[in-house]
Amino acid sequence: MTDKALIIYDGECVYCQNYVKFVRLRETVGPVELLDARSGDPRILEFQRQGHDLDEGMLFVWKGTVSHGSDAAHLLATLSTDSTWFNTVNKAVFSNKFAASVFYPLLKLGRRVTLKLRGRSMIGHQR
Repeated sequence: MTDKALIIYDGECVYCQNYVKFVRLRETVGPVELLDARSGDPRILEFQRQGHDLDEGMLFVWKGTVSHGSDAAHLLATLSTDSTWFNTVNKAVFSNKFAASVFYPLLKLGRRVTLKLRGRSMIGHQR
């Protein structure tokens, strides 16, 4: 087990790409590995076997705990700094667990629509 935090996200989703680019975690959690869920990395299949549907949300793995979807967004918001406007807004919205559970499905819907408009498949359909 490594101490490095891991974020697994959809590399075909422009929103997901930008989210992982802008969230500021290194100051609070140390090194962060970003892993595209479409990369073929063997860890992806292992997380899917554990029941994590990557079409339903990103994963944040830190200190032996796996957070998925709105729980991941909530934890990332509470851990990120508010050093940029993006992180300030992200923290204001998603550091509230209820708000994260309400807004995260809207983000998922936006991801699905954008993937469809770009002619991209969902992660589960690429196998």
